[in-house]
Amino acid sequence: MTSKTEESTQPDAPTPQQGGIPEVNKVTADDITASLKAGFSDFLAHPFMSGFFGLFYAVFGILLVWCLVWLGKIWMIIPAVVGFPLVAPFAAAGLYEMSRRLQKGESFGWADILTVMADQRKREMGWMAFVTLFIFWVWMYQVRLWLAIVLQNASFSDVGGFLNTVFFTPEGWTFLAIGTCSGALLSAALFTVTVVAMPMLLDRECDFVTAMLTSVEVVKQNPVVMLGWAAIISVTVLLSMVPAFLGLIFTLPILGHTTWHLYQRAVAPVEG
Repeated sequence: MTSKTEESTQPDAPTPQQGGIPEVNKVTADDITASLKAGFSDFLAHPFMSGFFGLFYAVFGILLVWCLVWLGKIWMIIPAVVGFPLVAPFAAAGLYEMSRRLQKGESFGWADILTVMADQRKREMGWMAFVTLFIFWVWMYQVRLWLAIVLQNASFSDVGGFLNTVFFTPEGWTFLAIGTCSGALLSAALFTVTVVAMPMLLDRECDFVTAMLTSVEVVKQNPVVMLGWAAIISVTVLLSMVPAFLGLIFTLPILGHTTWHLYQRAVAPVEG
């Protein structure tokens, strides 16, 4: 006969570890440089596989702009393009797994990486995707709000008319100033909670709240270095989108691999 005490000690199913925030290390500009070199090395180790993730992201961006033009939502093009990099950390999940395996000297193929990515839906990565997409939605909504308030009488019948209004009128300059400030705040918030959260969720069993809090702690302990890393990501991604998003085929994989190595330097490994 099984006792009630024995029954209560048997868990129904494995759950993510609910421990505290792992130890966070101090990182320097040298760590970013070393991580960039390691990220570039990972890209060269599997350029076609890495480039696939960059190509997928670039094609998605092209289709996004095309759909907005087709739907006549001209006003959404600039905020969509500017906010597009916000979802990059989630898109790089496969790149993190590649770097993890390369770091351990493990061989892998397409099926290995894609299977691991598919399995993330059973873990906490889905919640992080929700957080990312929610902030992207907030960004798009507040842009629409400021458009209605600042450019209420403007008409956007085509891309040229929209660009002319935004860049060559006082109202457009006001809209750009407000949008830049609000966008910077949202981007800073998202960067703070995701800079190491995504690779951490792939690397170890933990809940997404712990991963976000760890990411916040990394930024808190290394504000200047993390600000520099955020600037590198922002400038690189925005410049890569200028040639019809095609630069992302190369830059996104390198930044994704680099993020993995920076995470490894910023967060202490799991004990045992």
